[in-house]
Amino acid sequence: MATKQSFFYFSPQEKKDLLISWITLSLAFAVVISPVFLNISNIIISLPIALLAVGTGFVLHELAHREAAKHYGFHSEFRAWYMGLAIAVIIAVVSMGQFIFAAPGATYFFATSVTKKQNGIISAAGPVVNIILGTILLLSGINLADSFLQKIFLSAAMINFYFALFNLLPIPPLDGSKVIKWNPIIWAILIGLSAIFSFFVL
Repeated sequence: MATKQSFFYFSPQEKKDLLISWITLSLAFAVVISPVFLNISNIIISLPIALLAVGTGFVLHELAHREAAKHYGFHSEFRAWYMGLAIAVIIAVVSMGQFIFAAPGATYFFATSVTKKQNGIISAAGPVVNIILGTILLLSGINLADSFLQKIFLSAAMINFYFALFNLLPIPPLDGSKVIKWNPIIWAILIGLSAIFSFFVL
């Protein structure tokens, strides 16, 4: 039986991996959302936006997986994939800020047995949080008169929808491959919403 842990508990390794992943992904996204490619002043302005956007899009996505797994009594922690983080930065630069591949790591849970439904719900938790957060940020952003604040909110919304859409692709080991095995209808609804909202924000 797993020990019940607080939402605010993070092991030293998990804290380190989340922080490194958050900062590295933010740098990659700052390159992508910067209006002028590799312009230092533009990246400096874009970095706080990316930190906020990735902080909500990536960190809360992984915490949603973790808390869903803990709900079933499974011990769960995030682990970074350092090669994936390096690839994200390299692709953002090589594509001249036109594309990013975000595979920073994954939240793993440890259980002797897990049902298809449990695995599907745990996997769906991250994209669901992204869609909810993205919708809140989108609705808040379109009603802002200040153009800089609007850019912050809409960029954060876009990145949340991107995380949802990318992770819902039905390709192992992405979340979508487990959600579609559990419930294809729920998978179709979630990936449809994330795709529609992604293109709307763009």
